[in-house]
Formats: sequence, C-alpha cells, structure tokens
Amino acid sequence: MVKIGLQIQATLENITNLRPSGEDFRWYIKIKCVNCGEESGEFSYITLLQNAPLKGGRGHASMVNRCKLCSRENSILLIPESLNSYLLSQSDSHQFVTVVSFDCRGLEPIDFSPRSGWIADGVTQSQDQLAEDGEEVLLSGTLFDDVDLTTKEWSDYDEKSSSSVGIYDLQYKFVVVKG
Repeated sequence: MVKIGLQIQATLENITNLRPSGEDFRWYIKIKCVNCGEESGEFSYITLLQNAPLKGGRGHASMVNRCKLCSRENSILLIPESLNSYLLSQSDSHQFVTVVSFDCRGLEPIDFSPRSGWIADGVTQSQDQLAEDGEEVLLSGTLFDDVDLTTKEWSDYDEKSSSSVGIYDLQYKFVVVKG
C-alpha cells in the first residue's frame, strides 16, 4: 500500500481557495500497473462517491481494475480527509500543494487531467497589492462554481470587485505521501 498525492501549482489572479466542487468531483487519471508496467491509454475517473468491493471481501476502493496484461486485480482508494484547497498565498510563493491523496494497491497514477468542476473564491485585492501591503486576503463574495481547467488556464471577471480573475500555468505532479 502506497499513498500517492496529487500536487498542483498555478498562478492565481484575484482568486483563492481553488478546490474540487464536492463528493461527485471527477478526478481524471491515467494509471499504470506496478506489477507489469502496463499503462492505460485512456483517462479513467474516480470520485468520493464510487465504492467497489475488493475480491475476497477485503474491503472497498474507489476503483478496482484488472490489468489487461498480467490479469492482476489492483485498486485505488481516494482518501476523503486528504482533500485540500490551493490558496492565493501558495500561488504567490509558487508552492506545489497536495490537493488529494490516493491509497494505491498495485496501481499508480501517472497522468492527471484537471477538466471541469472546480470552485474558487474571488478576492478584493490584486496579487501585486497583497505582496506590497502584506495584508490578509479579503474575499469579494463571488463564488466561481464551474471553473474549467481543461486547458490548464481559466479566466473570468468578478463584478463585485470589478477585477479580472484567472488561473494560469497550472502544473501538477504525483508524489509519495508519508504516513
């Protein structure tokens, strides 16, 4: 059993608290069998709501997959308490942040497609003002509830703060999570 975290890093403009939309959020990943190295050609998705039984009554997982090459049954469990938001302060310091972790048994994620279903909160001050003034982030009250990151960028306009908002240069990586 290996826990693998998905980390993201992006430039946020006048938004904070980038997060998945809920339990039905679809995490699109490509997977690889650690037994034989066979990689999936297509993206598969898992959600918190998915629950498949493991062979022999050994519990459950978010995804159970039989490898096409070696026929081994493998699984991935999305860990609910690992869900995390990406904040404006983390964007300013160009930090990678673990936004979700997977308990992997025989599989490992090798690619991620962010797609749609993300949520973010508007802020009242720009990144430049925050960096110079050192003030806390003040929310504008605008909730952007259908952020689509398929192209790894997104932009919109926050009417409450009269400012453009956006997510740019989205990057991601998978890391082994200890504990």
